[in-house]
Amino acid sequence: MALVTFRDETATGRALEEFTLPDLPERISARELVRLRVREEVARYNAAPSHHFRGLVKPTDAEAELNGYRMRTARRLDWEKQADAAEAAFARNGFLLLVGDRQIEDLDTEIDLTVAPVVSFVKLVPLVGG
Repeated sequence: MALVTFRDETATGRALEEFTLPDLPERISARELVRLRVREEVARYNAAPSHHFRGLVKPTDAEAELNGYRMRTARRLDWEKQADAAEAAFARNGFLLLVGDRQIEDLDTEIDLTVAPVVSFVKLVPLVGG
């Protein structure tokens, strides 16, 4: 079993937030890894719902703000809907997925977590007027 660190980073590589999950399988697909990350962040939020959600993708009816999303009402989130939204965001280049020093370009890529136990997510912001 592997201990994995999930890290959110800026485009310049500065770490914003991170958390670890123990007991993950040594080999896993990038898709499963993204879904595990989202499931964990939604579980943490649902344990104490508030008007602020820090997660990979924006929940429905939320507004983006510095370091997260502002919820109109504190409510429980559905982790599967959030995970589906994360997969869709990955497909449209909403974020980069880095495992160790390698960029993952396909969610079906198998990852060896014993070799690269740090998984970084870099959210990309579309350019205005470009």
